[in-house]
Order: sequence, then structure tokens, then C-alpha cells
Amino acid sequence: MPTVKLDITLKDLSKMIDVSLLHPTMTDGEILAGLQDARTYDAAAACVKPYAVTMALEALEGTSVKVCPVIGFPAGNSTTAVKVYEATEVVKEIGCSRSRHGALQLIHSNLTPQMIMGKLGDQYRKSTKRGLGLRFRRDWTNQRSSDRRRSYIKSDLRDPDIIRLCEICSAFGVGFVKTSTGYGFNKQSNGMYSYAGATDHNLKLMRQHSSEKVQIKAAGGVRTLDDLLRVRALGVTRVGATATKEILQEAVKRGIGKEPKTVEVTIPE
Repeated sequence: MPTVKLDITLKDLSKMIDVSLLHPTMTDGEILAGLQDARTYDAAAACVKPYAVTMALEALEGTSVKVCPVIGFPAGNSTTAVKVYEATEVVKEIGCSRSRHGALQLIHSNLTPQMIMGKLGDQYRKSTKRGLGLRFRRDWTNQRSSDRRRSYIKSDLRDPDIIRLCEICSAFGVGFVKTSTGYGFNKQSNGMYSYAGATDHNLKLMRQHSSEKVQIKAAGGVRTLDDLLRVRALGVTRVGATATKEILQEAVKRGIGKEPKTVEVTIPE
């Protein structure tokens, strides 16, 4: 397999990570511990459920770590009107706290797989632009300093569908396309539920078919430093992770610090 050389610093790696604090059974204590990790390791953002926004703003006050509330999470099954309302309420709450937390805020906007499958033709494009794309921008995105992020459940999509969605999102000018919510569990033959996570194949496909201005986020399966370096070499600029502390401590052990260090990464063909 081919190898590439990356010149990286510890900050380059930490600012790739969105600390994921989204598991449905997480307690407030566990969320606060995760927020402390995000603060200690200077992550890019902390992804939280809408009810935890105030908690996150207070925990991250005085840092550059962004607060990333999730909207319509994880399946995106709500109507567009409900998603707009939820996003508007979150942005209002963030806006009231901007004097305490000046970091740029991020919003997740999730598209349901039921909406996507079988609706990737012109009619789907028109309805998406009318609904999520233009309405979100008109109602609040242009009024606040927020990145627009569009995500979809890649495990339910074929390659042509992924390509089509990347093209649509590029045309709309979204900030990111994302492999999945990380919670797209599918029932296996043994009755258990699991998911594939961010595969190298899909990440390469998304990078190839998204505009240069659109960033790629990998969600699910990035658990080690080697995973993080590999997806970076594939063109990924952001990952969702629950192992932030372990990943960055391993980077320090390998001599990655403030000054750029050259590392060699093996990538799939």
C-alpha cells in the first residue's frame, strides 16, 4: 500500500477532533468529564445534545473549543419546520452566551435516510434546497456566526448516492459533509445491532466528489492515533471521537508536539 508523509503538530491533531458527547445514556457527570477533556486537550469542538448547550458553554468558557449542538439527531426524522425551530432555539441560547464564550459555534443538520433513499433525482434536489438548504440559511445561518454541516447515514447508501449527495451539498455551499451520525445502527444476521463507521472507501469517495471548499468529517471508527493520521492522509479535516484523551496522549508519546513533526502514514489504494 502507498505511504504519504505528513508534517503535523499536536494542535493540528487536536483541532481535528470533535469530542462526541452524544450517547443517549450519558449522564451529566459523564458529559462534564468529556467537556473537561475537550478543554484540556484543546479540541475543535464538543458535540452535545441541545439540552446540554448551557452546560457546555459554561465548561468551555475562555477557550477556543466550539460548542456543537446536534439538530434532529440522530436520524433526522423530524419535519423541516421542527428542525428549524430546534436550531433557532439553540442559536438563541448560544447568542445570549456569546459574551462568555466567543468561539464560533457549529450546528449539525441531519438528513434522514428515509428522505434520501429513492429521492436523489431532481425533485429531491429541489425539495432539499427549498427545505433544509435555503430555509436554514434564511432563518438563522446568515444571522449568526455558524458553520453549516450536512450529515447523512452512509451505511444505507450506495456509491452513486453518496456521490450525488456530495455534489448537492457542494452546490449548496455547506461547510462539511459527514460520513454518518455515528449512530446508524443496522440489524445484523445474529440479531445484534452494529455499524461500519467511517470506511476508507467512503472517505475517499466523499473527498473526490466534494468541492475543495467543503470539508470532510469522519464519524465512527476513529479510535486511535493511527486511525486519525490515516483519515487525515485521505483528506479528512474533522473527526468525531470518544477517545480524545487516549489519541492525543499517544501523539505526545510519539514525539508530536508544538513543532511540526514528519510522520509516514500508510493509506489504502
